[in-house]
Amino acid sequence: MKKLLVALGAIVVLVAGYTVYTIVRPYVLHTEVEVDASPEQVWKVLTDRQAYPEWNPFIISSTGELTAGATITNVLRDTEGKETTFSPELLAVEPNKELRWIGKIAFGGIFDGEHAFRLEELPGGRTRLIQEETFRGAAIPFTRSMLTTTIEPQFVAMNNALAARATGR
Repeated sequence: MKKLLVALGAIVVLVAGYTVYTIVRPYVLHTEVEVDASPEQVWKVLTDRQAYPEWNPFIISSTGELTAGATITNVLRDTEGKETTFSPELLAVEPNKELRWIGKIAFGGIFDGEHAFRLEELPGGRTRLIQEETFRGAAIPFTRSMLTTTIEPQFVAMNNALAARATGR
């Protein structure tokens, strides 16, 4: 019985250590594009979520109030055409600067993603749009390849589509 308890204790310690490791060592997808439009124009396109089906290849639907602390519902489409619905909590809604949320599977610590759109004003009335997501949790090491091949290209596609829409192209 004592050996069984020691073995179970060792497993618990290993799992807990692994989980902590994956939380403190996140995996980040980072993309950016320079847009020939002001941060106000880019923000207007980003937050006009009713128009997403017209132009957005990645977030094909987004509903709910854009207020920090609120929960929204997004439908994402990956590069394989698979759609996923999730309801993240908005962490930041700063007009013309930042839109950020966190989505979690279950209670958190398994697969958490903190997604951010940041707008940086550039000279000449231009904007740098940064779209990134910081992934943490026990499942992340097993999903990195999938994230890189099916999600990151959609970040790039959305960035380019948003830039085109903001500039009227």
